[in-house]
Amino acid sequence: MNLPLSFDFHDKVVVITGAGGVLCSDMVRAYAQAGAKVAALDLNEEAVKALAADLVAKGQCCVGYKANVLEPAALEEVHQKILQDLGPCDILINGAGGNNPRATTDNEYQHEAKEGQKTFFDLDASGVDFVFKLNFQGTLIPTQVFAKDMVKRGKGCILNISSMNAYIPLTKIPAYSAAKAGISNFTQWLATHFAGTGIRANAIAPGFLVSNQNRALLFGPDGKPSARSEKILAGTPMGRFVESEELLGGVFFLTDDKAASAITGVVLPIDGGFSAYSGV
Repeated sequence: MNLPLSFDFHDKVVVITGAGGVLCSDMVRAYAQAGAKVAALDLNEEAVKALAADLVAKGQCCVGYKANVLEPAALEEVHQKILQDLGPCDILINGAGGNNPRATTDNEYQHEAKEGQKTFFDLDASGVDFVFKLNFQGTLIPTQVFAKDMVKRGKGCILNISSMNAYIPLTKIPAYSAAKAGISNFTQWLATHFAGTGIRANAIAPGFLVSNQNRALLFGPDGKPSARSEKILAGTPMGRFVESEELLGGVFFLTDDKAASAITGVVLPIDGGFSAYSGV
């Protein structure tokens, strides 16, 4: 029997942006272990160079590149280096993204705001603009650059990173929630636009993970869950946070040419049931 699901990515060139972060560095390691030639892109050159060196020492194939996903010309230069070093892109994972304190309110509800706290009316326009650029244009621009390889060859796969915020926005982070909703919509647009070219476009919507970026928000100095964490866990049927490695099965599935050959335009929640739970 020729099983439909294979985690063998030998001879595939996988380009991953945001590769210096926890989630995407795990993806880099996973694809390299599965035989892919991985291009790890991030503004933090030191992080991706160290990651690549570690994988090469294990006999795997990875090259780290400093890259700004918001600068088309500079990203095209990286693209040309990848073509020389590894070959044309088969799989693009748009992992670059994030939030910014300037686009975050201090309170969940306006009527609870206290003197001196940042409310909706105090959100910094440049901060909101940065969040939209990083998440939306930081997905659009790499796709413009690397999907050219796929169109020329008549095959390829794009995987975007959406969020639980795309389904129902979280309090305090309106710009990030709206930007991720845009990513889900853009994924559907890409799937339709490229349908006749042999390119598939999908996304995952991770649930709540603990990272260095949000640890202080989710846990107090004593290591106990914060009030916000308790709300999250109460709304998650599995009653726990998602581990970054738990994303890999969905990532591999959606980017495998055999397993997901007819799947395009979907956003897969990997969330411990958060998106399925009404609260009662």
